[in-house]
Amino acid sequence: MSSKLKVVDLFSGCGGFSYGFEKAGFEVVLGVDNDKAALDTFKLNHKNSDIILGDLHLDSTLDEIENKIGGKQIDVIIAGPPCQGFSLTGSRKANDDRNRLFYSVFKLANRLKPKAVIIENVPGLATLYEGRAKTAILEEFDNLGLTKNFKVLYAPDYEVPQIRRRIFFVGLIEELGVFDFPEKILSEGKYNTCLKAIGDLPSRLDDLGEEIDSYDKPAESEYQTMMRNGNDVLFNHVGTKHTDLVINVISQVPEGGNHRDLPPGVGDSRKFNEAWTRYHSNKPSKTIDTGHRNHFHYKYNRVPTVRENARLQSFPDNFRFLGTKTQQYRQVGNAVPPLLGFHIAKKLLTYLDKKGE
Repeated sequence: MSSKLKVVDLFSGCGGFSYGFEKAGFEVVLGVDNDKAALDTFKLNHKNSDIILGDLHLDSTLDEIENKIGGKQIDVIIAGPPCQGFSLTGSRKANDDRNRLFYSVFKLANRLKPKAVIIENVPGLATLYEGRAKTAILEEFDNLGLTKNFKVLYAPDYEVPQIRRRIFFVGLIEELGVFDFPEKILSEGKYNTCLKAIGDLPSRLDDLGEEIDSYDKPAESEYQTMMRNGNDVLFNHVGTKHTDLVINVISQVPEGGNHRDLPPGVGDSRKFNEAWTRYHSNKPSKTIDTGHRNHFHYKYNRVPTVRENARLQSFPDNFRFLGTKTQQYRQVGNAVPPLLGFHIAKKLLTYLDKKGE
């Protein structure tokens, strides 16, 4: 039996959070989600982990998790409950069932008695509905006898080339003390940029590429080298064929600009906040979301490929996404950036190592 500290990943999606923990030295025992395509991707990239396709609203799913674990000591539960209910985009409904899914995390923790519980979500969780969700989460940590701390982390500070803010709640068994979040790795001016992240990838203009393809030039930055990870096969870098009208509109958006920079009468079909956004080569990207219609490459007049979004989320190139193109984009956008998970996991190790076995 492995001596590595063991993790269960709830609302695992394709496994970005898990991948970061694995790279830090943990063993991910199980991923649980209700999205089959995402779990297919999870299983492909976490070959030694089990999966459960289930609804975490249901106690029967928690029973299935216990049975699958088979009595193993679980050291950590990580979870990224669906954020749509708390997001600053879309409808904000206080009675949205997705807003209460975090209770399943604590129900399972009460059964498994892990040493640490980590919940990730959008920062809006802390303030919407007068902060009731945040208060409820902290109360659940208290009910389990866990110390608690929370913080909004900015992904570029942790090497991720993307403007992404997420709140993390970390609870530890009392003898481990209160979790202190990892120090920043990079500072503004030193952040990984879009150019550093995806500048080595094929243009995908005349040739849209294939699901399994190859590079056409060497890596040009430390980040690109890290993402290639010795890999010589390029997955999920398939271009999108746009209409002439869409290409014409994109071509008029300056680098780093959006719909506000278009001439009057151009691009009127999309006039909301993120519409017609072109990335800037020398800055991190905008937040990668679950769609792919509103953000565009800093240089090419097209949407980013799944692989480019994955790079901007810090998934290495040997992490392959399954499902339809739409499902792949959704998996990437819903994920916790692996590098962000990695730095949290490395910090957590310094606490868990104190306890020993």
